[in-house]
Amino acid sequence: MTAPPIGVLGAGSFGRGLACAVRKSGHEALVWTRHPNENLAALGRLARSLSELAEASLIFIAVPSAHVESVAAELGKHLDGRHMLVHVSRGLIGEGLQTVSDRLRERTPARRVGALAGPLVADALVRGDPSGGIVGSRFVEVADAVRQALSNPHLRIYDTRDIIGVELASAMVGLLSLAIGFARGFEVGPGTLGVFATRGMAEAVRLSRLRGAQAETFAGLAGAGDLLAAVADDGRPELQLGYALATQPGFQSDGKHVGAYIEGIDVAHRVTQYGERVGVATPITDTISAVLRRELEPKQAIARLMARRGGTE
Repeated sequence: MTAPPIGVLGAGSFGRGLACAVRKSGHEALVWTRHPNENLAALGRLARSLSELAEASLIFIAVPSAHVESVAAELGKHLDGRHMLVHVSRGLIGEGLQTVSDRLRERTPARRVGALAGPLVADALVRGDPSGGIVGSRFVEVADAVRQALSNPHLRIYDTRDIIGVELASAMVGLLSLAIGFARGFEVGPGTLGVFATRGMAEAVRLSRLRGAQAETFAGLAGAGDLLAAVADDGRPELQLGYALATQPGFQSDGKHVGAYIEGIDVAHRVTQYGERVGVATPITDTISAVLRRELEPKQAIARLMARRGGTE
């Protein structure tokens, strides 16, 4: 009996990376995109409609969070309880920092959902560089399916039941990667980068506890592991965007940068608003949000952060 294909919804940089990883693991990738072209044929079989993705039991959702609701609502018409959905978004939705998995459960009949995160970079997946990631899901069969779909001698997949922790950690690391790139644009030293990274992660943990996430998740691949890769400059687009904000006067971005959609822009604004509403201090996030909204000059941002009084860790 022929094994079912692995579905990939979306053919942006990360969708393409996932399709390549699926093929390297010896499986057929079934890829759907709104903008098919002949260059994508090398990724696998191109689905002519969303309904064709129902052939796959595991479907990776690789679209920006802003499009998840509409795409999931359409995809959900063709799914049932046997399907597993795993998203790779770094985004959050709504004023309450709702997650993409929340929306997938609301808009589709699929109950077995997961989130793939960690220090995974699209270009590295394409090249087959040694790497690893983590799947957050309440269902062990989801993690097993992702391992089977992606694992090869160069890619290791771990898992946790703390799906909300994985999603919030991934979103916050995406935002903090912007901050790291921004700080690099001012040629700060390793010590300053270390302060930004650790204090930024502390912000993430404070916020995420309010959503029921486990603090331990932020010390693993979804949090600290992913952030370490950013500090080491793994070439992710968030770093490049942050650097551009610091070094190019008047630079503006609508979220699209170097071929990828940067979720951290919206996440920064959402986290700032949420922190104000629930009374949680998020100074690094607030500063990046203010720069993005052009309420604070980039050259003033580092000084503002360093002028804050130190507290108890």
